[in-house]
Amino acid sequence: MKKTTNVRTLTFTAMMGAVSTVLMMLNFSIPFAPGFLKFDISELPALFAGFFLGPASGCQVILVKVVLKLLFQGTDTAFVGEFMNILGSICFILPASLIYKWNHTKKGAIISMAVASILVSIAFIFIDAYIAFPMYSALYGLPMDTIIAMGTAVNPYITDLPTLMLLSVFPFNLFKHGVTSFITYLLYKRVGRVLRGIIAPEAQVKTKSV
Repeated sequence: MKKTTNVRTLTFTAMMGAVSTVLMMLNFSIPFAPGFLKFDISELPALFAGFFLGPASGCQVILVKVVLKLLFQGTDTAFVGEFMNILGSICFILPASLIYKWNHTKKGAIISMAVASILVSIAFIFIDAYIAFPMYSALYGLPMDTIIAMGTAVNPYITDLPTLMLLSVFPFNLFKHGVTSFITYLLYKRVGRVLRGIIAPEAQVKTKSV
């Protein structure tokens, strides 16, 4: 029974990772952020996995997502973009799934996603300012002023690195993870029964018989 459950768990994780990869490829720019910040909802399957099976499963989905993306598309950022994607996704999925595990209710789910959205948005003010953007600058030979100018092009109030972080990076991440959280909230109950059937169909039968 344990072996069967492990196989189903691995299958579920792989399936969520594949869906996450597809969603990651369906990315696009949004009006209030520079073009190099791409919006997608690829963390949604990882959030499902984190809620159903725990933080470790959610993080595994993230790794599967990035590995599959590299296999199908490769990298055009010398793996910097992929590393930042993993870091950002974990910063979102880990606190959300941990809080939900502690407070396994509808209210707990809402709180977990709200807290995680705020935490990752704040964290990436510093991660982008001191790690990601300097790495991109060195990789592509772009002065930091050029990166800031990309922000100024969409928001004239962006004039330096702090305003780029506060007026572009922070609202972008808050919007991205907020939308992901909202869609998860809408789908979780509807899709949950189907997903539970994949992970543990015998539990579904038992539940129906009660």
